[in-house]
Amino acid sequence: MEEKDNLNRQILFYFLFAILMIILNYGIQKINQLFLAPYICSNFGTIEIIQALYCSITPNMSELIGSIAAVGITYIIKFFLDKHFVFKKGGTLIKETSKEFLKYFGFAILTTIENIGIQFLLTNLMNTPLEISIIIALSIGYLTKFYFDRKYVFNIRNS
Repeated sequence: MEEKDNLNRQILFYFLFAILMIILNYGIQKINQLFLAPYICSNFGTIEIIQALYCSITPNMSELIGSIAAVGITYIIKFFLDKHFVFKKGGTLIKETSKEFLKYFGFAILTTIENIGIQFLLTNLMNTPLEISIIIALSIGYLTKFYFDRKYVFNIRNS
């Protein structure tokens, strides 16, 4: 019973932090959409590489770059929340934390590809609003990531 309670607590905190990261992710992307992209494209959009890699609207490259930045920032924050609060891995040795972070980051890359791919397809092929695309893509990504983190990163096994 205690193990089931622990799993339920882990799931609750993991997804509570995931919701907070979704909100932060959304905020970062909205800042990019409303402030950074217009500023960069109006001031530097004549530079060919910036036009091609950031200011292009078919496909919407500033959205893609904003999505990548938002996911990167939130994954770093979420690693420390997951390590210390969700899975209660209190070890602070650099070697141990580095190994965990590398595994966490490796799985983050896989789920980020999944996340960004889903969001990109939803917004560019299905004309889904950015807000809905972010919520759907991140929810699927965090669900996948919970199972990877629990089993492979923080080595929590079912008995």
